[in-house]
Amino acid sequence: MTPGPGEDMITPQPFPPSAGRFDKGHPMIQLNPSECRVLGVLVEKAHTSSAYPLSLNAATDGCNQKSNRDPVVAYDEQAVMQALDGLRDKRLAIFADSLGARVTKFRHNAREALGLAEGELLVLTELLLRGPQTAAELRTHASRMRPLESVEVVQEALRTLMDRPEPLVQRIPGGRAERFAQLLCPALHSLAEPPASANDSPVATPDAADRIARLETEVARLRDSLERLAAALGAADILNPPDPQ
Repeated sequence: MTPGPGEDMITPQPFPPSAGRFDKGHPMIQLNPSECRVLGVLVEKAHTSSAYPLSLNAATDGCNQKSNRDPVVAYDEQAVMQALDGLRDKRLAIFADSLGARVTKFRHNAREALGLAEGELLVLTELLLRGPQTAAELRTHASRMRPLESVEVVQEALRTLMDRPEPLVQRIPGGRAERFAQLLCPALHSLAEPPASANDSPVATPDAADRIARLETEVARLRDSLERLAAALGAADILNPPDPQ
């Protein structure tokens, strides 16, 4: 879909943490699985990719990458475009074209549309991309995008997301550890706890979590560099080869 003249030409303004907070008159937004994946990718790449805002091709590659994704999917560009249209209808994504641009690009509008502080959005994004997690896991994974100072910071973000008039996150009852799931698409992930294994280890210490977060951030930066190099060489598909039959 190609934007008409002047359509969605919105330049996001700086968004203070307290501005645009969710109120009781705001309708609950529900997404389908592909919209959840595309929204998560847009938010993630806003923090990890110098190619952001994303073209349709870059958004498709981000949806289909095998790292930091559960489930792994294989969307084509038509499916991603349909998801982008759905997100635009809900004001969660907008065109980000510049004058003379040859390729249409997209950016997320989630902070404004949902009334979230940045830390809350990062936590929600990880739940969209990976499924149910503990607060410690969320801290480790979200720190790929921006460092979160402590597990307590994540827990406070989770409380805010759960205490809204229309909650965006729920606590999963039972289980060995307290886990949380997103509510934008409640059926997106199974809430069942992964089976325990003999190799399960205790919750990572803060030092271990920091090291893991730094490694994941470095991997994301390396992937971004490879994506730009592949695009320059006209070999964008090299990072997401088809699965062998």
